Amino acid sequence: MTKDERPPVGALWRSAAAVLAALAIATLVEPLALRHPDLSALQLWAQPLRNAGLSVACFAGAKLAHGLAARRLLRRRKGRRAVPKVLLDLLWFVLLAVATLASLSLFFRQDLSGILTGSGLVLAVLGFAIRNAVADVFSGLAMGIEAPFRIGDWVRIETLAEGRVQEIGWRTTRLVTRDSTYVILPNSQISSRRITNFSAPRQEYRDHAELTLPVDLPVAQAGELIAQAATAARAISAGKPPEVQVTHFGPAGITYRVKYWVPQHDRELACRNEVLSLIDAALREQGIRLSAGRMPWDGAEVPGPAGPSQPQG
Repeated sequence: MTKDERPPVGALWRSAAAVLAALAIATLVEPLALRHPDLSALQLWAQPLRNAGLSVACFAGAKLAHGLAARRLLRRRKGRRAVPKVLLDLLWFVLLAVATLASLSLFFRQDLSGILTGSGLVLAVLGFAIRNAVADVFSGLAMGIEAPFRIGDWVRIETLAEGRVQEIGWRTTRLVTRDSTYVILPNSQISSRRITNFSAPRQEYRDHAELTLPVDLPVAQAGELIAQAATAARAISAGKPPEVQVTHFGPAGITYRVKYWVPQHDRELACRNEVLSLIDAALREQGIRLSAGRMPWDGAEVPGPAGPSQPQG
């Protein structure tokens, strides 16, 4: 929920006025009936009107409490991540359930304990029948509070999918992949997997590629050649020059790792393509051939706090 989604002050005042009006009706109707015993209609409807007034006060009070809580939460989290909508929805559900139970106890003249016992048995049977859906809902609630990702983030759900978060619901989370495929994942499955967020704490992160060159090519010359070629890439982040490191030395060749910064995850493939293309052109210009015959890539690097966050599911 954003600042524009906060309950307006006018709505809060209307809820408060409804509470006061309903309480006034519930409080005054019985004394009026006692003062005017000649009014049979008032005598007949005094108790129902009182119960109706209290019931309206309960529901209006629930709406008022939800609005005040939402505004307070949003004020306290100013400048930080938005309050998860699922958390405010849960608060509204709890307040609505309390108001409903209180109203039922008024109209049916039963103690709340009896109503709660009966409804508890029904909920137990129903919960067993829909336990998978319940697991998804609680997982969605936990993710709403934990907030490992938010709408618009690029994430990788281990063994499940990778894409941009489109929607976070009570039961499912929806992603759109690079190929514009719409993926719907149950929240219970997401919460049990490792989550890599490429958009937090910031969108920029470091990627790398590896290549093996002949052993007779000096390391200093090879490193300078690779670094100059990669620096010419326009797709990578400006102001952060690529780095070249030796990762393996052997008779078959010397393996180099070139590291470069990707401005945001949806530019990863474009950055990798341009960096490798420029390195290939530089090597061909110098007449240098790869020893391994390929350029293996083994994933994005997560360089401490500057890289994407990896909360555990």
